[in-house]
Amino acid sequence: MREASRTTRQRIADRLRDEPMAAGSIANDFEIPTSTALTHVEHIAKSLDETDEQLLVAPPECNQCGFTDFDDLTNRPSRCPECKAESVAEPAYRIG
Repeated sequence: MREASRTTRQRIADRLRDEPMAAGSIANDFEIPTSTALTHVEHIAKSLDETDEQLLVAPPECNQCGFTDFDDLTNRPSRCPECKAESVAEPAYRIG
């Protein structure tokens, strides 16, 4: 199937099969808002329910102390609850 005939969601799913990506990276690469990228990822996860694949999520991580035990794995927290640093990496998504 030609790339132009595939939906944005299908192209995002293909990329997530190849490499892990954060919502911000998806948004930049596909020229869509981050909120739309997250919506696509949520729908992709639902569509995988009836397949052998699953959406894997690498949790957000504090760049200062390495803390990864955040309550919400899908959203990027504004700061680390452990060391209070504001440098927190976004969660990354991958289809595996």
